[in-house]
Amino acid sequence: MIRRAILLGTSLTIALLVPGCVRPGMETASMQAEAMRYRPAASLQYPEAVKVDQRDVLHGVEVSDPFRGLEDPDSPASRTWIEAENAVTFGYLEGIPERARINNRMTQLWDYTRHGVPFNRGGQYFYTKNDGLQNQSVWYVADEVGGHARVLLDPNTLSEDGTRALSGFSVSDDGSMVAYGVSDGGSDWQEFFVRDVATGRDLGDHIRWVKFSGASWTHDGAGFYYSRYDAPLEGAELQSANYYQKLYYHRIGTDQSQDELIYEDPNEPEHGFSGSVSDDGRYLIINEWKGTSRKNRISYQDLSSAGSDVVRLIPDFEAQYSFVDNDGPIFWFFTDLDAPRGRVLAIDIRQPEQANWEDVIPQSRDTLRGANVVGESFFASYLSDAHTKVKVYGLNGRLQREVKLPGIGSAFGFGGKRGDSETFFAFSSYTRPTTVFHHDIETGKSAEIFDTDLRFDPSEYVTRQVFYRSADGERIPMFLSHKRGLRLTRNTPTYLYGYGGFNIPITPSFSVPNLVWMEMGGVLAVANLRGGGEYGKDWHDAGKLLNKQNVFDDFISAAEFLIDRGWTSSSKLAIGGRSNGGLLVGACMTQRPELFGACLPGVGVMDMLRFHKFTIGWAWVSDYGSPDEPEHFQNLLGYSPLHNIKEGVCYPPTMVTTGDHDDRVVPAHSFKFAAAMQEAQSCDNPILIRIETRAGHGAGKPTAMRIEEWADQWAFLVDSLNMTVTK
Repeated sequence: MIRRAILLGTSLTIALLVPGCVRPGMETASMQAEAMRYRPAASLQYPEAVKVDQRDVLHGVEVSDPFRGLEDPDSPASRTWIEAENAVTFGYLEGIPERARINNRMTQLWDYTRHGVPFNRGGQYFYTKNDGLQNQSVWYVADEVGGHARVLLDPNTLSEDGTRALSGFSVSDDGSMVAYGVSDGGSDWQEFFVRDVATGRDLGDHIRWVKFSGASWTHDGAGFYYSRYDAPLEGAELQSANYYQKLYYHRIGTDQSQDELIYEDPNEPEHGFSGSVSDDGRYLIINEWKGTSRKNRISYQDLSSAGSDVVRLIPDFEAQYSFVDNDGPIFWFFTDLDAPRGRVLAIDIRQPEQANWEDVIPQSRDTLRGANVVGESFFASYLSDAHTKVKVYGLNGRLQREVKLPGIGSAFGFGGKRGDSETFFAFSSYTRPTTVFHHDIETGKSAEIFDTDLRFDPSEYVTRQVFYRSADGERIPMFLSHKRGLRLTRNTPTYLYGYGGFNIPITPSFSVPNLVWMEMGGVLAVANLRGGGEYGKDWHDAGKLLNKQNVFDDFISAAEFLIDRGWTSSSKLAIGGRSNGGLLVGACMTQRPELFGACLPGVGVMDMLRFHKFTIGWAWVSDYGSPDEPEHFQNLLGYSPLHNIKEGVCYPPTMVTTGDHDDRVVPAHSFKFAAAMQEAQSCDNPILIRIETRAGHGAGKPTAMRIEEWADQWAFLVDSLNMTVTK
């Protein structure tokens, strides 16, 4: 199943004080001198964006929006501005001596073999592999893992520049066919095609206007369920709001116009639907969602009886429900109903009343993130202080064992069918590349199955977890990773990363850019902020809607903690984040500009008064609140990065990154934020925007494009933080 993914003032702080440390905003003259840039930015001539006298009156408040014209990325004025901004940015980056060396090292380290987690369908194993610098990973099929494999689908052949990418991959139960999605230029829009596994050739099936959907096959292989929107107006594909998603069934060999409409709700434009077929093939499970709150409704259809009605099983949007599997009429669901850290319950569809529901795996201290039934057992994945634990339970809910993992990190996979005797998973950490394991369900033993040929020694790096207090006293975890033996001082360059939203946990994972940063002598600090999913529903709720300022306070407090401990200083501290994390960076740098030495807001939500007017932005109201409601409007206006830029303030060196084809967080957010920042900047610190063309929100971005973007960001930090690169 290809899963849906949508994404995407002054604060009081309580910091741990260390005798003799320098408080934020109170650097000594010698430290300020040390932080002088290589080159003054006063000579930068920013292009002038076309301004309009746009004034909106919202809830009695007049709000100016002079850069409204940048909301149309394809207008002649916007294209001229984009080209001119890129000329300034890339001209600036070319003047950084270390840029080429960083790019070369990034390319060298990125060139290692990477495998995806295999799965079995019809006695064949399917998995991805990237030889190193391939723009997109290639799908392979083999009769046995480790045996001879042949290429099934190579997305690198779809376009010369690698910007057409696979966005989904679903194999029929007998392993004979695969439905795969393709996105163009990073767009969320997908086209579906069908390939014959034996011949490697596509059939004639072609499905368009799919978004936030996967494909789920019926057991007879005759077709699959998927969700789509109506075709948008020509020219508005990347901006117009997405409403009225519908669930369809496509029969192989027929035209899309003949697809059967299975489910819709014409009275609820914001509701979306996804369909998945149960492993026994008997039931279609229909998940009905709205926004990103994760609260959903569940219906089902009995596929054993032609023309059977759709039955509403869970009627209210009161909690999150995720179908796990079934034993005949007994349906198992993961839920956070009355269990903010998650549990698994059983519902007998013959007696579906809530009074008859039974716990199978009750809530525990750790946060349950999901479960699969494989080999007559539940494999339950937990987060314990933001790192993975996996426990195995019998179908009666009795704990059998815990899967032994290589260390503190993140594990994912554990898929398969109820009758399987094996499963596969991958493990990674900040200092360990992603490694794929075979797991024997009967013996409980795991064995590494693919070699990792990355040329570095993990033992030369360390990760530790620390805890600090936020503004309201909440205890927040943070991972620190760096070279072993590195002495942390006020001169240590540090990159602080965060996200804090949509119930998404940020867990330890390996990346070549982070390795390059640590190799250069930097510290990687990752704060697990409220709003995420590290500690379940309550943790998420504490960082959304009217509580959103808690997320920014958590991040600011992380920065102050690092500075107060003497592990870095404001002039050596950079912050970064993408999407909701870009909002995080934008809000914190406008609230506390003196606290940071450089900022990297990526594809961020910067205009909190208009985010809901584009593509899927309306769905984020469940996390942010609606600007159309007075109470939420005031809250959003209070932290909206675009609306809290002030004239006469010296903002840190900043490089905004976005893609001109981003139809998740439309580039207008970054465009308007950068233009306003450049106009308001009162000192020589550069305000740059790096605009990737033929790129979207990030998914499917070619390897070459990713290397260049990260190399440019690290070069910008080397320059802005006045780093002495140790390698």
